[in-house]
Amino acid sequence: MGLFSKLFKGPEIDMAKSDANREKMRALFNQVVENGADYQLIFGYTEDVSRFNYGFVHGSKTKIGNLIVGWKEEDPTVVVVPTVPDLSGCGDPTYYRRSEILKAYRNKYPTDAFIIYPDKKGYIGINAYDWLEDEKLYVYVSQEKELAAFTDFFMNRFATK
Repeated sequence: MGLFSKLFKGPEIDMAKSDANREKMRALFNQVVENGADYQLIFGYTEDVSRFNYGFVHGSKTKIGNLIVGWKEEDPTVVVVPTVPDLSGCGDPTYYRRSEILKAYRNKYPTDAFIIYPDKKGYIGINAYDWLEDEKLYVYVSQEKELAAFTDFFMNRFATK
């Protein structure tokens, strides 16, 4: 590895911490979602919590809504559970079943987000990335493979035309 790549490479991911947070996410999700183990999980967030019907979870003052997002292939469903960056607790799940939503699509601008309109009154925008550095705002978790699987599911089984 050259000096340039050593100097300008991003911070290393702490896989032990990432794995511990993945386990915490799973435990919280399984607590509030019936048959939670049937779902695959990613961490996501939503930026506009004023439109986000969960509001702030457990007194969080951030303008970011942290989410544990589960999905199930067999019965195309996305379940969103609000949480906080330290994964000390979570709110109630909201289910988005493919057969019951108005529309869903991937929005590329201004941010890359998965948008779900359950009806004409509101929507949720799920932003999800492999890893985010600001642990005060986001759950610390590496999820490259999981995010690729969710993207494939969303685009091929869940998004509306």
